Amino acid sequence: MNFFWAFIFGGAVCAIGQVILDKTKMTQADLMVVLVVFGSLISALGFYDPLVTRFGAGAMVPVSNFGHTLTQGVIIGYQENGFLGALEGGLGKASAVLGAAIIFGFTMGLLFRPKG
Repeated sequence: MNFFWAFIFGGAVCAIGQVILDKTKMTQADLMVVLVVFGSLISALGFYDPLVTRFGAGAMVPVSNFGHTLTQGVIIGYQENGFLGALEGGLGKASAVLGAAIIFGFTMGLLFRPKG
């Protein structure tokens, strides 16, 4: 049943994103920023953790989870070390994701010929 709920939530996020792309002049990059900011906002308000608990990977895989991860790192860092801890916490919490994105992007750029 966990797979079903993860599929429903993740699919709903993707479907909403596709409708936004089809019906507006928003680009994929704009939508990605909106989803990250939205994930960060609902995380700060305390609504994202219940989504992760209920939908599992369906809530953790979409790009909105990146905003949630950053926000949780900032909150924990601020509570532990004040303002500088907020900067450290956000970067520390998201460093694995950022590192993987850079390495995979660079590798794909070497393996495949980019258009343009």
